[in-house]
Order: sequence, then C-alpha cells, then structure tokens
Amino acid sequence: MEVTGFEVLEDGRVGEGGHLRLRRMRMRLLLSDGSRTAEGTWDYVERPVGLDAVVVALFRRRSGRIEVLLRHGVRIPVQFGRPEKPESLLFPELVAGIVETGEDLSRRAAAEAMEEAGLRIEPSSVELLGPAVFPTPGMCAEVFHFVCYEVAPDAREHAVAGDGSPFEEGARLEWAALEDALARCGRGEIRDMKTEIGLRRLAEKVG
Repeated sequence: MEVTGFEVLEDGRVGEGGHLRLRRMRMRLLLSDGSRTAEGTWDYVERPVGLDAVVVALFRRRSGRIEVLLRHGVRIPVQFGRPEKPESLLFPELVAGIVETGEDLSRRAAAEAMEEAGLRIEPSSVELLGPAVFPTPGMCAEVFHFVCYEVAPDAREHAVAGDGSPFEEGARLEWAALEDALARCGRGEIRDMKTEIGLRRLAEKVG
C-alpha cells in the first residue's frame, strides 16, 4: 500500500516570537486501499524570517591551485547540544546565511560574502552549484542553495562587519587549498555537511 494523502487532526505552533518555532501536527496517513493509519504526532522546526539558506563557496586561483575560503565561527548547538565537547570553540564552514522571504538568492550571497568575509562580490557573477537539497528533512523543511563565486587573487578584503549578532564576533577566516579542505573533511576535521557538499561540488566544477 502507498500513501495517498494526509488527514490533519491538529496543527499548532509552539514558541512564537523567537528565531525558530516548533510546529506540532497530529495526523493520520491515508493509504491506497482506502484505510487510515493510527494517529501520530510529528514535530518540526520552522524559521519565520526565511526558510531557506544559501551556501557560498568563495574561491580563488593562486600559485596554480584552487583555494577556498573557510570561516571559523561559533556554533552554539555544537558546544552545548551534545554530551561530548568539541575540541575547538570555533567551527569551520563555508560562508552561508538565511535567505529571507522574497529575497534574491544572488544578492543574499553577495551580502553574506561582505558580512562574513569582508569581500565585495558582484551578484550577477554568482553561479549555482547544482540543485538545492534538504539537509534535515525529518526536522525542518529548509533547503540549502549552493552557489560559488571566483574571487580575484588581488581582491581587496574589507573589515568583516557581521550582521549585528554577537555570535558573529571573534570569527577567523582561512584560505585553504581545495584539496586540503576536502582531505580535512575525510579526516573529520571539517564536520559540516553543507561545507563538504559545497567543496565537492566546487571540485567537480573547477576540475
């Protein structure tokens, strides 16, 4: 038997007013033979300001190799959400940010490059890196949009202003060889899924 639809019995939100909220739905699945399953409850996370995110692979060509920009910043759930403590207070990943509702993807990518890396990039030159994907479909309907931008080797780097959040302070930027960054993913030194996917897609693009 296959699922043909849903019978929603209850649909509510918990935690209104914050950055995130919990949506709690009680329902039955409708099956192809006309029957219904038992009732079940599914909780998942919503983000009112904007559901999706853009992941920006900033790269440059220097000394015959491809270098990518990694941002080492604070991720509070990594520090407090697991029983074991991470080795470092800073978490390495690609530049990324929330795409607010109705916002242009390329312009958001350019804004994140300036806010998180101090690099002024041209939105019209931002390129897609494959299709958007769901990183955690059991917990959130968010999709990640992967993009890339080639930075000139002599591009001027501006002060990193951040977005006003205190959690953006104290971050560190690192230009790393693409092959080295991928090797660090394999060794578990870079443990961010979106970063590994973005690096692998970039490697496929640049050969």
